[in-house]
Amino acid sequence: MKIISVLLLIMLIHAPVVAKEAVPMAADPQIEKRLMVLSENLRCLVCQNQALSGSDSDFAKDLRREMRDMMKEGKSDQEIIDFLVQRFGDFILFNPPVKSYTLLLWLGPLLLLLLGATTLLLVLRRRGSAANVAAPLSAADHQRAEALLRGLDDQGDKTGNDSNEGRKA
Repeated sequence: MKIISVLLLIMLIHAPVVAKEAVPMAADPQIEKRLMVLSENLRCLVCQNQALSGSDSDFAKDLRREMRDMMKEGKSDQEIIDFLVQRFGDFILFNPPVKSYTLLLWLGPLLLLLLGATTLLLVLRRRGSAANVAAPLSAADHQRAEALLRGLDDQGDKTGNDSNEGRKA
């Protein structure tokens, strides 16, 4: 029992620390604030549609470190964005610019909405016009309808479904 206790004590002493260390912030709080604002509009390419500012991936950490260095060098926000777009493409931006090859991205939802509304209107018009057109009655159908209408006047006598019949019994 003492051997097990000693082994457990040794394992606890030599166990690796699992907690992560805090990410060092920039010495200048202005740079850190600027970094957070800028990285909110940038996409982490490793994570699925997560902002660069909220991502814990190594890629995001490296980019934030690179952006801090660029800010310390005195580069503007636009210069940093241009560098990232040149290196990683427009996908890194949450709001990609309107260009000839992104027009479908910007206009696609509107085009799909118009196509759906047009199709719906055409279907409803065809359905409405088909319901309004009544087929003409043939002579035999006309005679049968007349007979049915005459039969409604004295329905109780011919069908035996007189409502007063239940009261007589």
